[in-house]
Amino acid sequence: MNRRDALKTIGGTLLAAPGILRAAGRRPGDKPNLLFLWTDQQRADTMAAYGNRTYRVPAMNRLAAQSIVFDRCYVTQPVCTPSRTSVMTGLWPHMAGTVDNNIPLKPETKTLPELLGDSDYRTGYMGKWHLGDEVFAQHGFQQWRAIEDGIYNGFYSAGRDRNARSHYHHFLVRMGYKPDEQNFFGRSFATTLPVEHSKPSFLANEASRFIFENRNDPWILYVNTLEPHTPFSSALNDLHSDEEAPVPENYPGIPEGGEPECYRRRRQSAIKDKPFDLRSRAGWQKLSRHYAGLCSLVDQAAARILWALEASGQAENTIVVWTSDHGEMRGAHSLQGKGVMYEEAVRVPLLLRVPFRGQKPQRVLPPGSHIDLVPTLLELLGKKEADELPGRSLLPFISGARRENGDVFIEWTGDQEDQQESDARTVITPEGLKLVLHNRDTSVLFDRTRDPLELQNVYAGAGQAKVRSALRAKIEQWQRRVKDKMRLPA
Repeated sequence: MNRRDALKTIGGTLLAAPGILRAAGRRPGDKPNLLFLWTDQQRADTMAAYGNRTYRVPAMNRLAAQSIVFDRCYVTQPVCTPSRTSVMTGLWPHMAGTVDNNIPLKPETKTLPELLGDSDYRTGYMGKWHLGDEVFAQHGFQQWRAIEDGIYNGFYSAGRDRNARSHYHHFLVRMGYKPDEQNFFGRSFATTLPVEHSKPSFLANEASRFIFENRNDPWILYVNTLEPHTPFSSALNDLHSDEEAPVPENYPGIPEGGEPECYRRRRQSAIKDKPFDLRSRAGWQKLSRHYAGLCSLVDQAAARILWALEASGQAENTIVVWTSDHGEMRGAHSLQGKGVMYEEAVRVPLLLRVPFRGQKPQRVLPPGSHIDLVPTLLELLGKKEADELPGRSLLPFISGARRENGDVFIEWTGDQEDQQESDARTVITPEGLKLVLHNRDTSVLFDRTRDPLELQNVYAGAGQAKVRSALRAKIEQWQRRVKDKMRLPA
């Protein structure tokens, strides 16, 4: 959208804003819109609502101040494709068969727009998908704006054009850039660009256009940035000082009582990361500053999208969600990335703003799970029949009701071709106990009320037998309920 078209669209929208819903025969709460903003690899503690008052993320902080903040939201599996499956479909990764990265979502597996099944809605998906056939519209989404291509074209379905490029690729070509790798732009190339040509900014432009163009119809729009995912670099690398983006408190943080061998292998792999010398605290400090800059890069884009929602007169009839597909260790326990059951990898932000319900900003303290997102959103969109899904609506939580079973479960499926890799199942209780059972590796038990930094694995501790047994029984009961067949360790 050029400047003239933008001003024309915005000007017309502002004049029409008060009557938009009336002209469409809708009142706030009647066929509400859904704006689903999510990131890739964003820890919970990256915004003020979760204790971080130094990252420069004013849009996130403003949204959180207007929202229901879920204090302890957990992913279903701490890695991209499996987690995205649950966010989009409401299914556990093992149910959908997407237990590892780059396993495509089956055509018959329904996403939220397909589950809703309302043809009145205009639907859009913009950003990283990572559920197969990356650049092609699918699964109930009419408008598609991809930002990733060459890294995924080896995973396209049979018959798909492997030379097809993302919308972001074509945007960069129009801006005068030339592809740097086999006729596509690698992820590292994007990190060298000015803010206005970054992936988040591209998505902000496209999302804003969608919001304005569909202002007379109900719509569902998902916008997913790659950032703050690796590579940890952007035009905002030096925006934060060391004091504003410190190394985590639990660095180096090797737990007493042992940890899984697979975690130690991940640690050794991280130390070899070439962009940063992670053998020293200085390397982790640099990584932390770059990571904070990526969060700010996302924030400026989110601010523009939320502005478009406000300027178009649709904010009062739009559900807004903010979350991430998993967290990022960023030096906690001397680890980088995800794929472990430490809090930094499995806990993510979850904000929910539902203005037409008259819902005041509040904080939900009991633990919740991504598995409950789709049932919650379907209920808010007017479809309460979600019996086929394993999750349950979070709306009773918001009203202050207590769940009969407030435990949260997380799964992990290791590389099945690697005999050293282990599967794991985790339960987290409202009281702060976390049990991680590995079938071919060391198991872990943390009492987070006494040990919030997870520095003491008390699994083998004296007097823990009853605790282990009770928590194991919870996992076994969950496995029966969701037909999970992983064999727990003896």
